[in-house]
Formats: sequence, structure tokens, C-alpha cells
Amino acid sequence: MDISLRWLNQYLSPSDVTAEQVDHILTQAGMPIEEFKTGIDGDVVLDVEVTSNRGDCLGHVGCAREIAAAQYADKPRELKIPEIKNMTLGAPIGDELTLENRVPDKCPLFTARLIRNVKVGPSPDWLKQAIESLGQRSINNVVDVTNFITLELGNPCHVFDHAKLAGGQLIVRPASKDEVVSTLYAGEHKLNEDDLVVADANGPQSLAGIIGGNDSQVDENTTTVVFEMATWDTMSVRNTGRKLQIRTDAAYRFERGIDPRSIEYAAQRAAQLICEVSGGELAEGILSQGAQSPNDTVITVRPTRCDRILGIPTNPNEMADLLNSLSFKTLIDAEGLLQCTIPPHRSHDVTREIDLIEEVARARSLGVIPIHSTLPVTIKEPQVEERAMSEIAKSLTGLGFFETITFSFTSPKLGELFKRSGTDLVAVDDDRRKAEPTLRPSVLLGLLACRHTNQSSRVQVPGGVRLYEVAQTFAQDEGTTNSSEQREVAMLLDVEFAGKKPKQDDIQRAIRTMRGSVDAIVSATFGTNATTRITPVKPNHQGFDANGHATICVVQDGKETQIGSFGLISNVALKAHDLDRPLVGAELVLKPLIEAYPPMSRAEHLPAFPGIDRDLSLIVNESIRWDQISTTADDLQLDRCTGKELVDIFRGKQLGDGKKSVTVRLHFRDAQRTLRHEEVDPQIELFANKAKELLGAEIRS
Repeated sequence: MDISLRWLNQYLSPSDVTAEQVDHILTQAGMPIEEFKTGIDGDVVLDVEVTSNRGDCLGHVGCAREIAAAQYADKPRELKIPEIKNMTLGAPIGDELTLENRVPDKCPLFTARLIRNVKVGPSPDWLKQAIESLGQRSINNVVDVTNFITLELGNPCHVFDHAKLAGGQLIVRPASKDEVVSTLYAGEHKLNEDDLVVADANGPQSLAGIIGGNDSQVDENTTTVVFEMATWDTMSVRNTGRKLQIRTDAAYRFERGIDPRSIEYAAQRAAQLICEVSGGELAEGILSQGAQSPNDTVITVRPTRCDRILGIPTNPNEMADLLNSLSFKTLIDAEGLLQCTIPPHRSHDVTREIDLIEEVARARSLGVIPIHSTLPVTIKEPQVEERAMSEIAKSLTGLGFFETITFSFTSPKLGELFKRSGTDLVAVDDDRRKAEPTLRPSVLLGLLACRHTNQSSRVQVPGGVRLYEVAQTFAQDEGTTNSSEQREVAMLLDVEFAGKKPKQDDIQRAIRTMRGSVDAIVSATFGTNATTRITPVKPNHQGFDANGHATICVVQDGKETQIGSFGLISNVALKAHDLDRPLVGAELVLKPLIEAYPPMSRAEHLPAFPGIDRDLSLIVNESIRWDQISTTADDLQLDRCTGKELVDIFRGKQLGDGKKSVTVRLHFRDAQRTLRHEEVDPQIELFANKAKELLGAEIRS
């Protein structure tokens, strides 16, 4: 941002700061000077590098405030803020103008003032010189004041010709679909419902927060002007400006945030200058509408914390003086803590204690912080989240999975395949990704693209290619703009087979491999006493096969936790990625896995007496699931049964169509003595009878 040295000195006392001093002070404050340029009549123009969080310094007063606060300057200086003079007021504004703000959530404050009997013409020399010193073209006295205020205080503003406002109305509203606005110098633009406009009774008269309209501009025939100053939602201004490719000084400032509490002084200053340079008369009253004004924020600063962060001691009274010099009203309470009230112009930037500690460092000078040849380092145990992530990675790597890092973007066509029901895809308006403007709704999209690359390279790995990735997924509620993100673990593995086509056993083997991989993750995070419950259901997106998908629930100490789902990748998804073999995929939500970590461990004495294992083969319908068989055994609470496991599943012609044989192994043990077979027989018979009754099972001999 360019600032004029001559203009800057108007807000300092004594007003004799040099370009070299400004360079030193602002560089120490974190805003270095990139270039010195020769201005008008011996003036010096400085190109200041203002970071995106310092919107308060996008004006000469903001930079002057930093210079006045600098304790490391060659001599102390005070900030001189222009005073507001009392003006004679004319007839009330309500007689000629009305205001309606329909979007207070996007326009927190909109104010309008009316100035009558203005004489539009050339600007006085001081105003013209100020504008032109920064390379702007002088237009007329009224418009030049709005540009002057933007460069002076960082508050963009606009003027309308009152006679050109249909119905004497100003309406802040969303644009209608395909509504057209004619701007001052950026031509006509077609809008949609996401864009905001300031309109009259007939249509848009300016593009909110970006640029004024051509139809209501002030010219030499104007006698009554409407002066507007407002603040806008930063994202709305940024999105509209990027979409329409319009960059203005106003949008540049609104994108960084302007507090509505800063408007009153800036608007009074602007109205006063317009009256002075045009001979106009300010109408009595102000039209103002918007959301409730934010309250002052008070942040507590611990001097001990400040000393620990900076590495040098700073007296609490000196801290208070430094912060007060930067307009943070600071008091020291009875406990020695600093209570700092955040001024409006810093409300978007300073929100935490650490931000104020940074302000102390800047005001005192970063140069006083010592630079040591060595730094003391304290090694701490990794955070729980990092340890959990490491355990998940170890488990999957040990199972032959390779980690991937893929793009967050995908094409709308592929995104639709994995879009969950009740959600919409999240799209970005970015010319650099025209082919893939959609954020991925599933991490499996990246894994499938990676698998295609390996297929094209004819990569072969014993046991098949196995991939996993931990990344964000993106979605928004259907029909709204409420977006959400979720971190997931996605896994993908090949169905290994011999011949031209996979058999059912090949597919089942791959599904069981994925199930085992999920069990390994659950054991690593929840613990070995947790079990997974698989429930076949229809998938909520087209990426999984409709008849080969199940949800995953972790059961631990009677509590159930849903962690995701897995299943066969659908043929349509395989075809869309040009993949020639079946694949099994899984999507696990990361949050419950991390929250369960570290896993619970239980130490038990080794058994002193031998146990008895009994295998029972149940012939059941294909629709019967293992969790139904397991639950049947659990509900019986078989005497001295210490556990069970699935041994084998057999299918054959001798069993009949739609039938399978499931072999269950039951473990029995008595902690006090050696168990006898005749004590186990009744338990096996009880389980067999219950399986016949509830599951329609037959006992295979």
C-alpha cells in the first residue's frame, strides 16, 4: 500500500518524521517498506507491505498510529486525529430518503446521510494534491472526499446522486438471479443470489462493498447527494469480487474486515469535508440499519506469560504503557494482571492473550529480544492425537498398506458418485482448477485415482495393492451453503484372483481382509477388549456396491460407537476411474478413533487349568450374519464360556442353494479346576437348540 510522507506527517506531532525513520519504525513493527518513490512537489511515496491481518493500517492514520506508538523511535511523537466540528443542520433526512437493510447478517451496519445544496466542481488544491500524490485521478470535489477518507482512515464510502435514486430509496439486498448492475468503470455484470447490491426502487445502484453504480453517479448537475458508509461480510465481498474479477480499494479493505463501531467517526469526518468543499448543508438525522453492534472485548494478559513467551522480562507498568500507546485501553487489576479493552479497529486481528503479547513485542521492538547461540529444548511426549495417528499408521503399514497423499479436488461427475444423501458437493470458483472445481466428498476418490495410476504403470504387489490415506472430506447441507468438514481414514485393497474373473470366494477373502484391517485399527485405538459389529446396509452414496456394503460399530463395555462403513466398490465407480479389477474400500471417521486412544489394557493371570474348545457347524441361510450367531451365544450366557470365534464358512452343492455352513468355536474353562467334557456338553446342546430356534439352523455333523 502506498502512503504519502507529507500526508502522514499531518497526523503526527511533531510532524517531522522522515522517510528513513518511517522505514525503520514500520519495519520494526512488522510492516517493511518495499520501495521509495518520488512524489509530487518533493513528496516521498512509500510502498508499505501491510499483512492481511492488519486492515487497520490500510490508511494514513493507521500507519501514523504505529509510528506514534513506537518506543524505539528517535524521539516521541503523538497521534493527531482530526477533530469533528459542529455543523448547521438542515431539514430532517427522513423527508427525502428511506433505508431498508434486508441482510443484516451480511451487512452488519449501513448508514446514510443526506447533504443538500452541494456545488459539484473541481477539488481544492489540498484535496486534489492528496489524491493525486498516490496516483489517483481527481474526479470532483465530492467524489474525491470519499477517496480521501478511504486513504486517510481505511473506511471505504460512496456517494449517490439523490435525484437519480428511484423512489428516494436505498435497499440493501441480495441480487436476483441474472440481475444486471452497471458499474462506474468496470462495465455491466450479471449477478446471482449470492451477490449483494445497494438498490433503489428500480434496481441495483452499486455492487455492495466493491464498486459504485454508473446510473447514480455524482456529476456537475448533482445538487443533493446521499453519503453512504457501511461494513460488509468479508467472505461475501471476496467471493463476488473474485467471481466478477473486479479489484478495488474498497473491496481490498472490506475483505480484511471493518468493525461497525469505526463507522461513526469516519462518516462524520467525511460528511464534514463534503460540506466544506462543496458548500453543502447536512440534513438532520442519520439512517442506520444492521445487526446489533458488538460489545467491547476485554482480554486478560498475564505478565509472567508474556515474559516466558518473549524470553525477556517486561515490567507490567511498561506493558500497560505500550498497549495504551497502541489504543488498547489497559488497566492493571489487584492481582497484577493486565485487563485490555480491544479497540474497534483491531477487533478482527486481536482476539487472544497471545495476540496482545505480540503487540507488546512489536511496540517494545523485536530487536530487544536476545538471540542465543543455542536454544534450550525440552522433549515432551507426543500429543495423544499424534500417538493415535502413529498407531493407526503402524497397523496399516504392517498389513501391507501404502500411505498416499492426494488432491482435495475432484470433478463434479466423480464427486456425484460419492456424494452422501442429504448433502451437496462443495465447489470453488477458481480458474486454476477448471476441470476439478469440486472438493472431494470422500477420500476414496483420491485412492481410486491413485490405484488407476498404479494400474497404468502395471504395478504388482504380492497380495494386491493396498492403499490408505488420512484426509479431510467436504460437504454442505442439501439446498444450503452450510458446509462441513470431516477427517477420515480411507482404505482400498485389491480383490486378488486367478483367471479371468474373480470367484465369490475371492471377493469374500478380500472383504474379510478389509474387515481384519478394520479390527486391527480398532484394537490399536480402542483396545483388545473392544469388538466390531458389522451390519449390512444399503450405502448412502453410489461409490459402494448396493449389495456389498456394511456399517461398522465398535462395542466396548456395553457402549456402541459408529466409526464408518466398508464394502465393495461399485461397478459404476470402477468404470468411472477406468479400473479393471474389483476393489474393497472402507471409510472410517477419525474422531472417535482418536478419542478412544490410548487403548484400555487389562492384565489377567494366565489360566492354571486347561480349557475345552468345542467346534459347532451351523447350516444357515446366506442372510444370517455372524453378529446374529455371536449375539445368540452371548445372550445365553453359557456357563464357564470364556469366548468364541468364527472358524470357517463353507459353501457347497451338498448344502443346497442359499445355504452356508458357519463353524463356531466356543471356549470353556473353569478357573478353580480342570473342566470335564460332560460339563460342557449341556452348554453346546443349549446353544445348538437356540440356534435352531432363532436362526433356523441345522447342525452339520
